[in-house]
Amino acid sequence: MKSVAGLSATALWSSAVALAWRPQHGSPVKAEYGNLAKAHASQDWNGSATQNAPWPFSTSHPWSPSGSLPQNITNGLSTFGTINHPDLGPWTDGPLPQGCPWGLRQSNDTNPYNEKNVPNTGMTRYYEWEISNRTMAPDGVALPLLVVNGQFPGPLIEANWGDWIEVRITNNLNEGTAMHWHGFLQKGTPWYDGTPGVSQCPIAPSKSFTYRFRAELYGTSWWHSHWSAQYLNGLAGPIVIHGPVADEYDVDLGPVMLTDWFHADYYSLVEQVFIATEFGPIFPPMANNMLINGKNNYDCKNTNLTCTPNAGVSQFRFQSGKKHLLRLVNHAAEAVIFFSIDGYQLKVVANDFVPVEPYYTDLVTLAVGQRTDIIVEATGNSTDAVWMRMTEGPSGLGPPRGQTGCSLNDGNSVEALAAIYYENADISKPPTTSNTIDVSRTYFPLNCNNQPLNLTVPKFAIPVKEPDVVLNFTMSAAYNSSGAFKWYMNNETYMANYNDPTLFEAKLGNLDFPEESRVFDLGTNGTVRIIMQSVGFPASHPMHIHGFNMQILSEGIGTWDGVSITNPENPQRRDTQLVQPNGYLVIQIELDNPGVWPFHCHIAWHISEGMNINLLVNTPYVVNEMEIPYVMAQTCRDWSDYSGTTVVNQIDSGL
Repeated sequence: MKSVAGLSATALWSSAVALAWRPQHGSPVKAEYGNLAKAHASQDWNGSATQNAPWPFSTSHPWSPSGSLPQNITNGLSTFGTINHPDLGPWTDGPLPQGCPWGLRQSNDTNPYNEKNVPNTGMTRYYEWEISNRTMAPDGVALPLLVVNGQFPGPLIEANWGDWIEVRITNNLNEGTAMHWHGFLQKGTPWYDGTPGVSQCPIAPSKSFTYRFRAELYGTSWWHSHWSAQYLNGLAGPIVIHGPVADEYDVDLGPVMLTDWFHADYYSLVEQVFIATEFGPIFPPMANNMLINGKNNYDCKNTNLTCTPNAGVSQFRFQSGKKHLLRLVNHAAEAVIFFSIDGYQLKVVANDFVPVEPYYTDLVTLAVGQRTDIIVEATGNSTDAVWMRMTEGPSGLGPPRGQTGCSLNDGNSVEALAAIYYENADISKPPTTSNTIDVSRTYFPLNCNNQPLNLTVPKFAIPVKEPDVVLNFTMSAAYNSSGAFKWYMNNETYMANYNDPTLFEAKLGNLDFPEESRVFDLGTNGTVRIIMQSVGFPASHPMHIHGFNMQILSEGIGTWDGVSITNPENPQRRDTQLVQPNGYLVIQIELDNPGVWPFHCHIAWHISEGMNINLLVNTPYVVNEMEIPYVMAQTCRDWSDYSGTTVVNQIDSGL
């Protein structure tokens, strides 16, 4: 293969290549997001039935298993939520001659962040996806969704620790898109992170793009569109990477996808985010419903949309005496979710991609983007049936007022149910169990937070180091000059430039970034400690880091004392962690992954309103040694051609 200046011709990214992807039709379209919302602010928007249920929300949505809607109506080609959905094995492809694909590696004796410890399986998992529009009714309300291969939730990606994954995506929408692989480190492949305007140009309509990345960590995660809030309308699905078990179980029931649900398209929802209302400076849309594996019932009297009662709920099968692994994923727009199973203890064995020392609870809290693996022992009778349930945390933004913010549906009593049937249970009848949890212990005082850090101890210990650099961020909210409500970190807000990805500019040595790119150049520093302080507006923020796991050193209400670290010899690690309303969060990151990495709130409205920064890591390597595949230039040319002839109305930050 020919090379230029020692670089592979297929991987070269140079100033010459840059000419191929820079916009050829003048400046890229950069809508001053907020203008559109401001134009609509004078309209009498009062949460019509097509978008928001009346207050309070009715929970009278009885379910009869025998009369539920067909699966192809509610969820298309997906089999999630059906009683016969297949269980997962301990790994893919069956046993190998030497046993499991990762050999003798265990979760408590192997540092997964050391690339030498990642198994070399020699295996690539191939997926072929088409993104398109399809009308479905997950809760009985017919909606035009954005889906992959006709499925909602989207298809499962399944691989073994150390495998490579290739996903070829064809975009059949009439707008751009990009797919993010949540929690994946992308070491050596930062251009496949899937963040438009940061790691790539968007995939233009009618074009295809192939992502290729390695499963360097193991456990449960999810994929989703990172174009604006597209994923709220269906572009999300689970990922399972098989690896060493954190604790013994008998049956892997697979992903349990948990989300809030809106009876409106994502674009109109984002519009609402910027509009001031009678309730205060900003009142984002409230969810109409919640779904477990893409299903729930809805009270049709609360909408004037096409609605069929008794849509159906998800169903799971327990085997008497067996231990069942459930992989919980919060892929919501904004909901902090409380998950429980009536009358059962839940053994927590992993948070995000991090196995933890097992502990028991009857209630698991998950913020947007977070995952928790639990093991539930089927101690009941073979004829039992029980409810699985999820509810939202309280927000304080609606009646009753004056509460500390967690989610937006307190007072709405939004809840989702799923049925768990033992092997000899009558599946023609719904369960009759009741919620046994005293929610007052969670709701009062109304502070929104994950399980205590002293409970969540990683299996593999990594002590806290002294940081090379410290960054401090104040998180606040205010109106911008256009009258739109925005979220700020240190009084600045983020805006993506789809035509000019930040990673590519860094590669070219153009390090004088526009202020709206929010780039923090960390040079060659080896560790960074980030201290976040939430002030003013009482909202929680599930902060997600791309390209890394972060050590969670301290969190709480008020201000950090500058000293206290929970479990400094082995603090919790994960890729998403809540900042409590009017609270603080202290994290630390090992900067061992060169690239440009977003760090943002995962509440869809907050990132739409600009709550993101980008960390530029190992700048000399990015500029002088990183080899970006040439295909990335072609994707930008395709996007440049599209955006040069079509108005791209970038209503929000772009992410």
